[in-house]
Order: sequence, then C-alpha cells, then structure tokens
Amino acid sequence: MSLVRGGPHVDRPSRVWIDTDAACNGGNADPDDCFAMLVLMNSPEVEIVGISTVFGNAPLSVVDRTTRDLVGRVVGSSNILVHSGSSTALETERMTPIEPAHAALERALERGPLTIVSLGPLTNVAATLRRRPDLADNIGMLVLVMGRRPGHVFHPAEGRSSTGILFGHGPIFRDFNFSKDRTSASIVLGFAERISLTPYAAAREVMVIRRDLARMKGGSRAAAWLAERAGPWLEHWEGDIGLPGFYPFDALAALYVLHPEQFSCARASAWIAEDDRLPVLWRVALGSTGLLVGLESDRPQITRASGSVTYCGGVGDGLKDLLMDSLTRQGP
Repeated sequence: MSLVRGGPHVDRPSRVWIDTDAACNGGNADPDDCFAMLVLMNSPEVEIVGISTVFGNAPLSVVDRTTRDLVGRVVGSSNILVHSGSSTALETERMTPIEPAHAALERALERGPLTIVSLGPLTNVAATLRRRPDLADNIGMLVLVMGRRPGHVFHPAEGRSSTGILFGHGPIFRDFNFSKDRTSASIVLGFAERISLTPYAAAREVMVIRRDLARMKGGSRAAAWLAERAGPWLEHWEGDIGLPGFYPFDALAALYVLHPEQFSCARASAWIAEDDRLPVLWRVALGSTGLLVGLESDRPQITRASGSVTYCGGVGDGLKDLLMDSLTRQGP
C-alpha cells in the first residue's frame, strides 16, 4: 500500500462536530482529546456546531466535566454546546437509549453535510446511524483515531531502545478507541462511505516534549490550563515508557481536518476480523480482533464488517510546528 503525501484528495464540510472521550484531568490521563479540541476551537477555518461526549478514557461524568471545563476557557466558544452521550458500549441486538448527544448529532446532520471528528469509541455515531441510516449521506467526512495494518503491534519505542513496562501504556498499546466498542465500529464501517483514519502509525511521528508544554503555559488561558493537565502524562511517558515526550494521538485527527496536505495517505480496504499475523503473546494479552487496513488482496475470508477508507499513516515534517501554532493561537 503506497502512501501519497497530500493525497488522495478529500473534501470536508466546514461544519464540524467533535465526539470526544476527554479525560484531561491530570494523573495518568491521556490529554490528547483536549489537544484536538483546542486545535479545532482555535481555528477560523471551521465552524464547530456541537460537541458530544462518550465513555472511553474515563467515565462519562468525568468526560462531561472535562469537556465543559475546556470549552469554557476558550475565547469565542460560548456558543458551542456540549451534549452528553453514551456511557457504555452498544449491544449488538438491543437499541440503545436515545441520549442528548444522539438527538443533537441527528439534528446537525439533518441541517446538512458535516465533518465528524471522532476522538473516542464510535458509540454515539453508531447509535445515531443505527436509528437514522438515511443520514449517513450527510457525513461529508468522518475522521477516526483507530485502525492498523495486519500484524502491527503498537509499540511506542519501536525503532528505539526502551526499558519501559510491558503492558498497558508501556511499550504495547491497544487500538484503544476500537477495542472499547467493536460493535459500534462495525456499524459505522458498514454505513459511512467517507472515512479517514489517522492511526497510531501517524501519531508516533509527532512528539510533545517539556519545551512544548512550557510554550503553551505562556499562551492562552485554555492552552495554559491544558499544559498543566498534560504535565503528569508527560512524566508518565518519561518515567514508565522511557521516551522524552508523548504522542498526541487525537490531535492528529484535528490537524488532518485543517491540513490534509501534511499527511501521507492511500485509499485502502478496511475490515474487522481476527488478525492472524499478530504474535501469539499479543493476541492473548490484547485480543486478536482489529480494525485492519490493507489491500483488497489482504482481506481475510471471514470478516465482521468491511468498507473502504482513506488511511493516513504518515505525516510531514512541518506538522509539529502547525500543532504548536494552533494550540497557542488566541482563538478564531
């Protein structure tokens, strides 16, 4: 699969919906959702028509509180509404209760084409599409932080030496957003046609270090708040993982919406299936089912769902500078 810098070209509606499982509350809580939201809220190029919350990195109550806390600190964001969404994964056969986020996303799609930036499990998006499949055509672009090539183990120190711990947020990661709700990923892959993936493979090419957090502390009120919340996460990566910084996974989804020319992408087949190329140890520890991406010839005979995606597994050298400029901007 050959990745092309700046291609293949994708159009995206300027109306943006953010779906987040933000847990930027210090400790060993990944702050990347808040990085992504701040990048988009600081941009004059998009109109954020709503934000929905979903369980994932933290319980829904924490995600709700964290998201509203960040939005309240961003200049010019007083008109952005935060809608509470799903607190658990979807069950295959049962219809989920209609949460405020589902109804709000439904209304936003009814009003016209929408770019959805999904930073967590796909529960809210799947629940909306399962109830209203006719609205799938109004998803102009759906950006997901998930997906991997068959056999790829998410290893923060791959290509580097590391003395970090073995599991969890040590050298081996799960495809977290996918693994938290596989049923929803199957539903969305079956309904949505314009899906772009900004996966781990791309995120590991960008690293946030201490100097970057210091710069953020001298920026806007929201940037300084986020830098403070990200400090313990950076310490975790320095101490437990053995790297000088952390990968801002979800921030790349926001940057892709604003700067797709900075990404190396390819059209690819995607399917949910058992990954028989994973080492046996990782299958036992992390599970073997994945959202897998490759050539059509790579597709296994048995799949739970399949579709076509734009897979963006590489980024340009200038993306880190664009990230820091976006984070420290004073708002749209």
